[in-house]
Amino acid sequence: MGGSIYAPEYQEFLRRLRDARSEAGLTQSEVAGKLNQPQSYVSRCESGERRVDVVELAKFAVIYKKPLSYFVDFILPIKDI
Repeated sequence: MGGSIYAPEYQEFLRRLRDARSEAGLTQSEVAGKLNQPQSYVSRCESGERRVDVVELAKFAVIYKKPLSYFVDFILPIKDI
């Protein structure tokens, strides 16, 4: 699995990130406010323009009331590296 934002695994991660926000009933602006960031930060994270690190992901997970595993469980167990 490469580090590309175009990798199918990363695209699935981004889909889950967007879905989690939607399921939480929040707008990008509302999430940005909770993170003390501009709305464009959330937009760039969700589009893949900006990579999300684990600390940032933990913050999204708390806001969306999702376990971290929600965002990555589709890759586990990692087999073909």
